[in-house]
Amino acid sequence: MPDSQSPAGDAESSSGLWLALKKIVGAGESERSLRAQLEEAIDEHEDENDGETSDETGAGNGDLSPVERQMLRNLLHFSEHDADDVAVPRGEIVGVDASISWEELVEAFSENGHSRLPVYRDKLDDVVGMIHIKDVFPYLANGKKPPRDWTVLMRQPLYVPQSRGALDVLADMRARRVHLAIVLDEFSGTDGIITIEDLVEEIVGEIEDEHDETPEALIVPIGEGMWDCDARAELDDVAETVDPRLSEVEESVDTLGGLAFVLAEQVPPVGAVVEHPSGWRIEVTAADETHVKRLRLHAPTPAEDANELQ
Repeated sequence: MPDSQSPAGDAESSSGLWLALKKIVGAGESERSLRAQLEEAIDEHEDENDGETSDETGAGNGDLSPVERQMLRNLLHFSEHDADDVAVPRGEIVGVDASISWEELVEAFSENGHSRLPVYRDKLDDVVGMIHIKDVFPYLANGKKPPRDWTVLMRQPLYVPQSRGALDVLADMRARRVHLAIVLDEFSGTDGIITIEDLVEEIVGEIEDEHDETPEALIVPIGEGMWDCDARAELDDVAETVDPRLSEVEESVDTLGGLAFVLAEQVPPVGAVVEHPSGWRIEVTAADETHVKRLRLHAPTPAEDANELQ
């Protein structure tokens, strides 16, 4: 749906918003950024009204509720994120090979519940387009014969580098009217994907619908100093739950699976055990040719811990 306002109208509206915000925080504090002034105003408001609101979603005195204040904070820091920060990691991407049959494509939509699927040739690093359920459904609903080559229905996603700002990605999606972006790493391989929902969630928080499953625990203790982990587990969470040393890595790695890949210098096969400098051993318990799926962490022995401290 096209925008109802012209660029000039947008500029005028933005200017009016800027003036209004300056009046709120005080026009005499020009030496400090508007962002800093707004955040300080939110902090002061929370200190003054701590405990006065009736619940999380509604303010008892008609002022900003805790949820609204958190959304404002998220919005103020939104521009600090880049594409790599907000993307769905490569290991969680659900895509389809351009060579599959029409029946397999329909099954992929049915099984995964996504409205858009990246389409690749041979491997995920070669994404050639995306397929939208809206372009598939008319054939199913009307009993029409599908095209011999269903890839003629593909649309083009956005392609963005990891370093592109999240705010810029949102502007790109709005300008191009495309709601799926492929995030490319420094070698032009696929690092992750971003949907419009991922960007909105950075501001309003997690959005779940009736199709979302209850999230499973990604890091589970199994006794005797061992942990069963999903390769998608964030290193920050592993550090907090298991051992802070596991997040100490020079390379740019976000997940436990990525750590195993970096330490092994390849995709380690099932059964492989890689050593972490801290003494932790990372055993691969499930994997395919392109990425690790599950891992088991083995704690260092007391002797290894003692050597680490020396």
